Amino acid sequence: TARTTVTTEEPKSESGGLVLIKNPHLDTMEEDILYHLDLGTRTHNLPAMFGDIKFVCVGGSPNRMKAFAQFMHKELGLEGSGEDLADICAGTDRYAMYRTGPVLSISHGMGIPSISIMLHELIKLLHHAKCRDVTIIRIGTSGGLGIEAGSVVITDTAVDASFQPRFEQVVLGDVVVRSTDLDRDLAEELLACSKEVPDFPTLIGHTMCTYDFYEGQGRLDGALCSFSSEKKLEYLKRAHEAGVRNIEMESTAFAAMCGLCGLKAAVVCVALLDRLEGDQIRAPREVLREYQQRPQRLIAAFIRRRLGLHPPAGPALPSSN
Repeated sequence: TARTTVTTEEPKSESGGLVLIKNPHLDTMEEDILYHLDLGTRTHNLPAMFGDIKFVCVGGSPNRMKAFAQFMHKELGLEGSGEDLADICAGTDRYAMYRTGPVLSISHGMGIPSISIMLHELIKLLHHAKCRDVTIIRIGTSGGLGIEAGSVVITDTAVDASFQPRFEQVVLGDVVVRSTDLDRDLAEELLACSKEVPDFPTLIGHTMCTYDFYEGQGRLDGALCSFSSEKKLEYLKRAHEAGVRNIEMESTAFAAMCGLCGLKAAVVCVALLDRLEGDQIRAPREVLREYQQRPQRLIAAFIRRRLGLHPPAGPALPSSN
């Protein structure tokens, strides 16, 4: 039987804002190849490329993260249209990465395994680049729980499918359990920023993270289903009573890894539907596109406020691709 290890490590307070790594073996390596990002410490000058990055925004879709980078290019008032932003990870088809000013925009794919691989290499990149005082935010989509479709949820705590604030991973046969608390002050700051984009509801709540989109989230419409509609509804109501307001597939791993490495982190996801009312996403494509822009608009307002910038003149929306 696997032994359970509870990890309670805290980031070192003397880090001076640097991104930490929790791996002594890296100090003995002459070169660190960030394989899935097509970057490396010998082949690239990471401090020159990334040393002044202050905000990292991650999301599932490569197209969406490119659109967000182009949107931020306009929001920051940078020269040019931003339409020609280059994919820094163009040498691989695993992830896409774009830079605009002090903002890095990266795709992470779908699910815990995909975001975990990206985060290992991203965190090492930020460490090697000697970045300081980095804020990292996951922006994405989710299923809502007892909230209106189109609502934006700012996560206070990521919980697992048993509604516990933990991320479990098997390491060398042992189950390692890590905390999934996120930065509360950052969540409150994001909620305050939502007043600048008041045309959609924004709230703070727990986010439930699952390993699966179908059975793992209590859906009745997958290729497999081992429970009744009554059992499904009872489970989702228990989740709601436990404080869960949305469901997605990355937040526990994201919160655990960022917390251990000293990164101030937040998760901001829009709800595409209320799971208490159904399983399938039925809203028209144009409605879903506008929903998906909502977290991006909130994060843009947050970054502008942090940088002391005024909103650009005229209506600005992320690209719809």
